[in-house]
Amino acid sequence: MPFTNGIDEGGQGYIGISGSGMPSQLMKILEQDAIDPGADIGYEACKIIYSYHPLGARMVDKPLQMAMSQERKIEVPGAPEELLLKAFKREWKRIGGIGADTIIYRAAQLSFIYGISTLFVNVLNKDGTSAPFEKPLDYENLWKEDLYFNLYDPLTTAGSLVLNQDPLAVDYMHPKQVSVSGQPLSNTKTLVMMHEQPIWIQWTNSAFGFVGRSVYQRAFFPLKSFVVSMLADQMVQDKLGLLVYKTKSPGSILDRAALSFKRMQRAAIGGARTNNVLSIGESEDLASLNLEHVREAGEYTRRNILVNIATAAGQPAQFLTQETLAEGFGEGSEDAKQIAQYIDRVRFEMGPAFEFMDRLVQRRAWNPVFYEEIQRRFPEQYGGVPYAVAFQDWCDAFTATWPNLLTEPDSEKAKAAQSRLESATKLATTLLSAPIPQETVGAICQWLADVANDEKEFYSSPLLIDGEEIAEHEPLPADPIEEDAGQAKGNIRVAS
Repeated sequence: MPFTNGIDEGGQGYIGISGSGMPSQLMKILEQDAIDPGADIGYEACKIIYSYHPLGARMVDKPLQMAMSQERKIEVPGAPEELLLKAFKREWKRIGGIGADTIIYRAAQLSFIYGISTLFVNVLNKDGTSAPFEKPLDYENLWKEDLYFNLYDPLTTAGSLVLNQDPLAVDYMHPKQVSVSGQPLSNTKTLVMMHEQPIWIQWTNSAFGFVGRSVYQRAFFPLKSFVVSMLADQMVQDKLGLLVYKTKSPGSILDRAALSFKRMQRAAIGGARTNNVLSIGESEDLASLNLEHVREAGEYTRRNILVNIATAAGQPAQFLTQETLAEGFGEGSEDAKQIAQYIDRVRFEMGPAFEFMDRLVQRRAWNPVFYEEIQRRFPEQYGGVPYAVAFQDWCDAFTATWPNLLTEPDSEKAKAAQSRLESATKLATTLLSAPIPQETVGAICQWLADVANDEKEFYSSPLLIDGEEIAEHEPLPADPIEEDAGQAKGNIRVAS
């Protein structure tokens, strides 16, 4: 936005931050005098900051991108895990036409921006109409239906998510019923996500209720300061090419010829380029503005503003300053640990959304048709087991855990693997040195081979040992020469 210059009523020069044209939506908000530290932020301001502020999208998207940068580790022990996981992941990627990850990501986005969001799922009928909104989902037949998902911001659900403030109520500070345009939605079809937890009788303007808070709530004032720093950058950039023409002040009487000459001289200076020749008087000089101290002050204030914004939002400062960690993210430095702890908290708050989608995907992926294939392949285990029983067993055994965001470097992994191998070898040597049955010898050898095969950093091909075959062989007789030598050494030691 261009700067305006002029003289105020007190005779002082000024540089304004508004152009002569219509100011942008972002500037309309941030130029308000009411924006002081602790100022409240509304729904429209949150939308504009996310859409137009240079840091608006980063404050929302960066934590979510890092939280979902890894896939969850899913396990279903005691079941044909490979087939179950393959069907689950296939449905997870295609549900809703965009995949469960994208649906959860967008729902979390809205909750970060405004403080609350609502995820809605419904059945799409064959004629293109939707099933009644208030009708509960039929989970048993969900695999036959076409589903669609809608995401609602707080303006869409305004009035229904105010949350009960009666401390004795059953639904105290908990969402109970969501309505859109006066139409109630079934609780089985909705999931309400909040950024931060609600505080009793603490109204949130951006979310139209006593609910969570926007990620911009506490950072509203420093977000304004950041835009001012950008304007200062633009002002400095505009002045970098300015030349100062130093000349003696004219006398009290300046004729028209002298004024014309000065005007021509300034025009010549302004139009001068490389390879041109310019002549000025001996007492005259050309210089650029001295901006040597601008960098130090500008970088200091810009960094402080970024740190203030990150602190207000409860985020690591590296998210906004974009500084690389000195020791790398996988080295376990203190900065990396703080980032990992913050991301773990984001993942925890997204947990209900993943559980909501897990339940839908399980019903659609592990359907009766899929179970017929399982019964055909595993008749001994599932031949006489009803589908409902097997499905419930799979759901009970289902676990999904996030991998550690901090990964060890290869050098540390190699050291840890070597230490484990050495410990296992010492333990096996100690056990084998004692008089034990041959069956135990075979079990120890098998165990040691399994430990070695787990350390893929050292061995590219597995060590194949049959512990049962070792147990069937008789132990080799001891060499009599070695026994005599050992006995002689023992006698020598005793004699000495």
